[in-house]
Formats: sequence, C-alpha cells, structure tokens
Amino acid sequence: MLAVYPGSYDPITNGHVDIIERGRKIFDRLIIAVLMNPAKQPLFTLEERIDVLRELYPPDTGIVVEAFDGLLIDFAATRKADVIVRGIRYVSDFEYEFQMALMNRRLDERIETVFMLPSESYSYVSSRLVKEIFQFGGSVSGLVPDCVERRLKSRVT
Repeated sequence: MLAVYPGSYDPITNGHVDIIERGRKIFDRLIIAVLMNPAKQPLFTLEERIDVLRELYPPDTGIVVEAFDGLLIDFAATRKADVIVRGIRYVSDFEYEFQMALMNRRLDERIETVFMLPSESYSYVSSRLVKEIFQFGGSVSGLVPDCVERRLKSRVT
C-alpha cells in the first residue's frame, strides 16, 4: 500500500517526523510530497526543503521525497497511491481536512484519506510557530530535527 504525505515542510518539524515514522510502519511505501507554492514566502527554498527531507530519509529508508504542485489528488493518482496521509492536531485542523478529504474523494474515489494524530508531545508544534520562534531569536531545539536547527542557525551567522 502506497501513501502520500503532503505538506510544505517549511520547515519540517518533529511533529512531521512523528507522523512519517509511524506512517512507515503502517504503509508499505511512503512518498513525502513537498508542495511548491510560489504564492507563499517560504523560509527555505523548495530545493532546501527537499534536501533536508532526503538527508533525514535517504533512498534506503523506503521513503521517497518528491515535489508537487497542482492538485494533490492528481499527484497521488499519477503515483498510483492508495492513501493520502494528513496530520490532525486540533478540531480546527479536522474541519478543514475533512472538507478537503471529501473533495478529494469526489475527484477520485479510489484514494482514501487517513488522518493521523501526532504524539502528544508534538501536538502544539507547527512550521508557522517554529518560524516565528526562530525569527524572534527563540530556541527551536526539540521542535525540529537537528539538521533543520543547524540550517536555521546558519542563516543568522
């Protein structure tokens, strides 16, 4: 069974890592799909985000990292995915993700959406908060993988 776990991953957090690690135990194969969204002002370029993810998940891990744009359901269909994995932290996440899952099902009923909750210790972590903490000089230790923390620190030295 092939699953696609989409996101901007700007930057990848330990909450994302938690979902990936637990997802790889459930699914035979996992694609981390990195969203290209030129409308957003990302902290890291698309290439940097892909590099970080490939550093964390080299090819021998059975996890593939790819960029995508356009409709997620089209990307998943072209990869012959069975499942889209979405992380849910709060009720507000569920409301949005539920709507998206229903729309994706309407567009392609063969692909299911699976919601996963992060471990309790990461339930409050988001890329947006990590960027904000970093931009105001706070510590992001324990919120992101070490390689992300190093890359963040290298931006201010």
